[in-house]
Amino acid sequence: MNLLHSVDILIIVLYLLAIVIIGLLLKNQAQRSKEDYLLGGNRIPWYLLGLSNASGMFDISGTIWLVTLMFVYGLKSAWIPWLWPIFNQVFLMVYLSKWLRRSRATTGAEWIGTRFGFEKGAKLSHIIVVIFALVLCLGFLAYGFIGLGKFVEIFIPWEVASKYVPFSIAPQFVPHFYGIIFTCFAVFYSLLGGMSGIVWADVIQFAIMTISAVVIGYLGFVAVGNYGLNVPEGWLSPFFGWELNLDWAHIIPEVNQKIREDGFSLFTVFFMMMVFKGILVSIAGPAPNYDMQKILSTKSPAEASKMSGFVSVILMPVRYLMIAGFGALALIFYEKMDLMNTAGNIDFELILPNAIKEFVPVGLLGLLLAGLISAFMSTFAGTLNAAQAYIVNDIYLKYKNKNASSKQIKNMNYIMGILVVIISIIIGLFAKDVNSVLQWIVSVLYGSYVGANILKWHWWRFNGEGFFWGMVSGLIAAAIIPELFPEVLSLYLFPLLLLISVIGSVLGTYSAPPTEEKVLKTFYINVRPWGFWKPVHDKIIAEGTVIKKNTDFGIDMFNVVIGVIAQTALVILPMYLIFRQTIPLFVTLAVTIICLILLKKYWWNSLNKKLD
Repeated sequence: MNLLHSVDILIIVLYLLAIVIIGLLLKNQAQRSKEDYLLGGNRIPWYLLGLSNASGMFDISGTIWLVTLMFVYGLKSAWIPWLWPIFNQVFLMVYLSKWLRRSRATTGAEWIGTRFGFEKGAKLSHIIVVIFALVLCLGFLAYGFIGLGKFVEIFIPWEVASKYVPFSIAPQFVPHFYGIIFTCFAVFYSLLGGMSGIVWADVIQFAIMTISAVVIGYLGFVAVGNYGLNVPEGWLSPFFGWELNLDWAHIIPEVNQKIREDGFSLFTVFFMMMVFKGILVSIAGPAPNYDMQKILSTKSPAEASKMSGFVSVILMPVRYLMIAGFGALALIFYEKMDLMNTAGNIDFELILPNAIKEFVPVGLLGLLLAGLISAFMSTFAGTLNAAQAYIVNDIYLKYKNKNASSKQIKNMNYIMGILVVIISIIIGLFAKDVNSVLQWIVSVLYGSYVGANILKWHWWRFNGEGFFWGMVSGLIAAAIIPELFPEVLSLYLFPLLLLISVIGSVLGTYSAPPTEEKVLKTFYINVRPWGFWKPVHDKIIAEGTVIKKNTDFGIDMFNVVIGVIAQTALVILPMYLIFRQTIPLFVTLAVTIICLILLKKYWWNSLNKKLD
């Protein structure tokens, strides 16, 4: 069975050759220093980093998940990615990216020294951040690994591949096998080229995905015009009541079972919990992954903010043009698709690869497959780079070999990169599906992270011991509580995990003296956060230093609200376009323009404002 035309195969091969060449060309530049390898030497323009960050978020597993949501929930699916939450990019854009970049740190763990100093509590905090970062990176690697495997399985059925493989594999592990193959290939350019190699490979990937999104969106738009949509009442509206009230019983009955399994029926309760969790996760700042590394790689605090804002502007319209296009095609031609997995069950996560197989023409198919495979590689490479940064910079160079040569650092990056990949593959073998890994990352693991990381920005008395015990209690709770309540949706466990983490943070804080005064003053002067910093501010003033207090909380929150509205509008606009909802389209476009004007005046124009 040959599902790919020779033209498509050639396009995929050319793409793979291109990223190999990028890795080889940038190898020497990446090896100049630790900063060149991990941060691109802080020379990469903000718009390229933003495009790279958007490319990393345009991952194959996430796209599979979002197309599934679009198919099942329609325009209401625009809210469900708030699980991440996607609007954390708005908080980063408005103020957190510049706060983080002012630290001049190389990794999130190194940032700990700028906030807590280098005493016992700070060392404990440093260790726990490294552990959390590695667990998070491994989770994301396993998440991408499963999605890629499911995707490839459609185009290379196991009954074809098994003829060339000298061993047998259980049906449920076929996606994992394919994931391992492509993971091994992705290791190459991410290890060689460092951050610069990752960024330039991402630029190519995003260009491919943009072309593909426009064509897929067009095909979906035409199909809706020719055939119309057979969907439940309320599917074409982003608004909702107390319950979801989408009844697929007379259209595709199996979808109702999917909704029950997801646990989203009481949609208002689900939405409120997402907003509650999302705001707290966003205030906590970026998790220690590839997103944080891109922020730390920018040239300046202002460029860090611009980079984070640019992510939403270029990612949302392009990605959702593709998602809505595929959703439309899958709904209209549902009968043509085979959603039975190798285990004999209906799997709605197979909608995307089946839609590609059925509806994408020769030539574009190769381009789209290359783009989606590279999307996996982009996410993989960025996450792997972050994991390497934490192991090499925050463990090896800090505790093992402080005076390591460039060659030793290079070799350690290679060794640790390969080790991280092997461990992530092992984790992936035990994961059920894309959604199960996603729910664990965004609801359970993030629940352990939030409490301590909100306090570190906004409370002067919070110290290294508080951070350590807040993170430890949260991680232990994240490991135990989901096992005690296996039938409860992970999102609803978030408040309990948060409470345990906050209690651990407060008790830990008062178990030790405050952070060294000199460290607190330096941090406050450099970062200038708003929050409960009055005692530190007053001491600096008493010493005769003229320093202006940060009074931007009100305008920052205003910009956050406007930014979230604009981001949501950018998500919904392509949906209205593809599904031919003319009046809602123009209303949403007007809202978007108003929001952009307000952000230009109250956010962009003040980015270069001096601290004093």
